Amino acid sequence: MSETTYLLAVIVIGFGITFALRAVPFVILQPLRDSPLVAQMSRWMPVEILAILAVSTLRSSIGADLAHVLPAAVATAVTVLVHLIGGRRTLLSVGAGTATFVLLVNLA
Repeated sequence: MSETTYLLAVIVIGFGITFALRAVPFVILQPLRDSPLVAQMSRWMPVEILAILAVSTLRSSIGADLAHVLPAAVATAVTVLVHLIGGRRTLLSVGAGTATFVLLVNLA
């Protein structure tokens, strides 16, 4: 097998695997679209993921330095308020909370 043939075979195989890995979730998802379990998960998973991230961040932040307790609490409150007021836009609320925490830690 020549080098060109070998390279083309690798590219074709790589393309096939990439295409299959990107297409399979859509094929699997089709029968699940009407599932009540999937509908319930789509409602609660973002909240659960944010809760896990918040607890993990607060635990490591507060454990590292007790001076970060107040900034962390304020940033958490800002995150929750922005999330509820801003139409539950996760990126906006996490960004606002992160910016608040960074500002408060650096200003203190």
